Order: sequence, then structure tokens, then C-alpha cells
Amino acid sequence: MKSGLARRWALALAVAGAFGAPGARGMAQEPQESTSKRPLEEGETRPKAAPLPARPAAPEQPKFDPLRAEKDIEVGRYYMRKGDVDAAMDRFRDAIEARPNYALPYLLLGEAQQKKGLKREAVRSFTRYLEVFPHAEDAAKVRKRIEKLRSELEKKRGKAE
Repeated sequence: MKSGLARRWALALAVAGAFGAPGARGMAQEPQESTSKRPLEEGETRPKAAPLPARPAAPEQPKFDPLRAEKDIEVGRYYMRKGDVDAAMDRFRDAIEARPNYALPYLLLGEAQQKKGLKREAVRSFTRYLEVFPHAEDAAKVRKRIEKLRSELEKKRGKAE
């Protein structure tokens, strides 16, 4: 029968061997020669490693992402309050890209474009808003805005001629 100390050492060596600890399988192990570390003979060259196959680039963000659209709208509204209309328009466009059939970013983009003086683009955005959400509560107001912008564009066109 083994003593307690001998049992502990045997157990420790068995556990270490199970986890691949060096020297656990015997004290007199021969070092294994690695072919990549041996010295080259005269005129011999090392084989080159095969290049890794190229992976296709992952898209930065998924195309349809409703949560990102909501965040873009929130940030765009913040920029509108701060007066940075260009940044707000960019965020509203991002929201449209993330969720194309969501009406709110079209409305907000149209408002920002109207504020910036981009009347033709605002008409397009408001029209798209009504296409996506034809029964909106504010549909009548938006139609009036569109008519007002179109009449302003006609006046501008009439003066240019």
C-alpha cells in the first residue's frame, strides 16, 4: 500500500499527464526534433507556407436593421435641435437605408431638406412619406406642404425664364 505522499504524487502526475504538462509522462523523454527548426543543408530551402484563403469582407452593418434606424432618427433629431441640418439629413438617410419602408425618416428628411432650401428634394421625401404611410394623421398637412413647395418651384422657374 502506498503512503499518502506517494499517492498524492501519483495523482498529481496523472492529472498533469491528462492536461499535457511537460515531463508528466516520464522524466527521461527524448526531445522531439522539429523539421522546421533544424538547420538547413547547403542549397536546401524551406518550403513556403500556403497563403490563407481570402475571406469576403463582411458588411459593416446589416441592410435592414430597425433598431439602428430608430437610433439614427434619434441622433438626427438631436442634430436638428442643435442646428446641424446636414448631419441630420445624413442620419435620416441612414435610417431610410436601414429600414426603407419606415415612413418617419422620410418626413424628417423632407423637413430638414425644406429647412436647408432643397425644395425639389423635400417634395420627393414628402411624397415618399405619403407613399409609405398614405393614411397618416398629418397627411393633409404634408400634402399642403408639397403643394406649397411645388408652387414655389414653379414661381422660381417662371422667374428664370
